[in-house]
Amino acid sequence: MTKDELREKAGNLPLKPGVYLMMDKTGKVIYVGKAKKLKNRVSQYFQDSASHTAKTRKMVSEVDRFDTIFVSSEWEALVLENSLIKRHMPQYNILLKDDKGYPFVRLSKETYPRFSMVHRYAADAARYFGPFGGRFETRQALDAVCAALKLPTCRRKFPQDIGVGRPCLNYHMGRCDGWCRPGLSEKDYQSRMAQAAALLEGKSKQLLREMTEEMEAEAEALRFERAAVLRDRINAIGALAKKQTVIAGLCADTDIWGIYKGAKCCYAILHMEDGNLAGRETELFTAPVDEDEGEMLSALAAQYYLPRSLLPHEILLPADAGNCEELSEALSRRAGRKVWVHVPQRGEKAGLLEMARRNAAEEAERATTREERSSQVLALFTKMTGLPRPPQRMESYDISNTSSSEIVASMVVYGGDRPLKSAYRRFQIKDVSGHPDDYASMREVLRRRLQRAADGDEKFLPLPDVFLIDGGEVHAKTALEVTRTFGLDIPIFGMVKDDRHRTRALVTPEGLEIGIQANQAVFSLIGQIQEETHRFAITYNRESHRKNALRSALDEIPGVGPKRRETLRKHFGTVKAIRAATEEELATVVGPAAAAGAYRHLHEKDTSADKEEPAK
Repeated sequence: MTKDELREKAGNLPLKPGVYLMMDKTGKVIYVGKAKKLKNRVSQYFQDSASHTAKTRKMVSEVDRFDTIFVSSEWEALVLENSLIKRHMPQYNILLKDDKGYPFVRLSKETYPRFSMVHRYAADAARYFGPFGGRFETRQALDAVCAALKLPTCRRKFPQDIGVGRPCLNYHMGRCDGWCRPGLSEKDYQSRMAQAAALLEGKSKQLLREMTEEMEAEAEALRFERAAVLRDRINAIGALAKKQTVIAGLCADTDIWGIYKGAKCCYAILHMEDGNLAGRETELFTAPVDEDEGEMLSALAAQYYLPRSLLPHEILLPADAGNCEELSEALSRRAGRKVWVHVPQRGEKAGLLEMARRNAAEEAERATTREERSSQVLALFTKMTGLPRPPQRMESYDISNTSSSEIVASMVVYGGDRPLKSAYRRFQIKDVSGHPDDYASMREVLRRRLQRAADGDEKFLPLPDVFLIDGGEVHAKTALEVTRTFGLDIPIFGMVKDDRHRTRALVTPEGLEIGIQANQAVFSLIGQIQEETHRFAITYNRESHRKNALRSALDEIPGVGPKRRETLRKHFGTVKAIRAATEEELATVVGPAAAAGAYRHLHEKDTSADKEEPAK
C-alpha cells in the first residue's frame, strides 16, 4: 500500500480502543501497539514525520500494511497487546527475553501431586505458578519450600513406591517426613501440598495465621506433640519468608522499579516485604536512543506482570508510563484483588525508587564495555548537536595570557571521547600587540593551524570533524570566518561556561544555544574537554612567563652573552637558583670572569641594602 492509501485506511478507523499490527512487505509483524482511540493513534504514523522519533520514522518507512483488532476496554487492549508481542516478537517493540528464560513451577493433578520446574504452560489440568526468576533461584526456592513443609523432592512415585525400600537421606536429615513409609495419611500429604502452593502464591501471612490457629487448638486439646510439630513448621515457614535468596517476589507486597539508559539499558525491581528487601531482579534490554523512560516502562511493566500468577499489592514506577490505570485494572482482575500502580513524587517511596535506579545503573555499567560506553556518548552528542555522524576527531582551543607579550593558545585533540595527547599543539601568538585580544588571537591560531594542514603538514592532519572553542557566540563566529576563508565546512561550537567556570552549554556561530546539563554523559565529556584545553593553555602560559622572566633577568648581566645565558638557563633552570649559587658554582658553568660579573650583578641590591644606614 502507498502512504496515501495507508493514511486513508487509518482515517476510516473508528474512535474505539484496540490493538494495531504494523506489517512489512513480507507480511511480517514489525510493531504492535495499543490505543484508546485507534483512528487518532494510527493516523499519526502517516502524517508529517517531523515530530516522529528516529525509530518511528524508520518503522513507518517499512510499513506496507496494518491490521487492527477492536476490544471493549483499554485494559483489554493492554492484555491483547502483550499477548501479540509475545507471539510475534516484533523488531520495533521493546522486548523482554523469551518466556523460556523464566521458569514456571508445575503442580501435577493426581492423588499424590508433585512439584516440577517447566518452561511454559501446557494444556493440562495441572496448576502453574510463576513465571519466576532464573532456574537456579527457582530450584533453590522450591527446595526451601519443600524442606520447610518436609515434602519429598526425590524421584519416587506415590503410591506405588510406598513401602518399597528404605527412606532416602532427606528423611534421616529431617528434611522430609518420609512419605515413602507405610502408614502416612494421604489427606495429610495433600494438605501439606496445599500449604506449599499457598506459599508459592505469596500467601505466607495467611498460611501462618491459619497454622497458628491450628497449633493453638491442638495445644488446648492437650495434643502437645502435634502442636510442637506445627510450631516447628511455623518457624520454618517464617524463616523461609525472611530469606532473601528465595524466588524474587515470592513474599513481596511492593515492587519498586528502576530504569537506567546508557550504553546498555537495564531495569531493576526491588521486591519489598514489610519494608524489608525480599529480593532483587535485574535484566538488560535494548531500546532506541530516543526512547524515553515512560515509553520503556509502559512496554516493560506490561510484559513483566501480565503473564504472572504471583503479583504484589503495590507497584512503584519512576515515571508515568501512560497506562498506569489500565495496568492496575488488568493486574487487579488477574490477582482477584486491588493491585496499585502509581508514581510517587516524594518521601520514602521516592527514595526507594532512587535506590532501584542505582541498582539498574550499576548492573548496566558492569555489563558495558569501554567501547560501548564511548559509542553511546558520541551517539548522544551527535543527536544533540545535529551532526551528520559521530565525530572521530574533535579539536578544542583556548587562549591564555598574562600580558600583551605573553599570549599563548592551546589545541587539544580528542579521538572520540579520549584525549590524543600526541596530537596536542600549542601556539605563541605573534600578531597581537598592545593589549590582549581573544578574538584576534583565536583568528590567528585557527588560520595558522588550517594553513599548516593546507601545506600538507602531517602534524596538523587530518582535519577535525568538530571545532570546540572556549568561549561564546562571538568566539564561534570568529572561528567560522576563518574556516570559510579556507573553503571548509566544519561544525563549530563555543563552550559556554557557568558561574563556576564549568561548561554548561554549547553555542553555534548563529547564537543557537544547546543545553548539555540534562545529559550527564555528554555534560561530563564536554566539561572534561574544556578543562583539559584550559589546563594545557595555562601550563604553556606559565612556562612562557617563567622563560621570559629568566631571559629578562639574565639579559642585563654585563659580559654574559646569548650563549652563556642559555648555558645558565639549562644548568640552573630559574633565576632564583642562579642567584642562590656561589661564585665558584657559577664559574664551573661560564668561567671565572663571567661568573664574577654575574654574581656582582645579581647581588648588587643585597649589597646596597646592607650598606644603607637607618634614618635617624
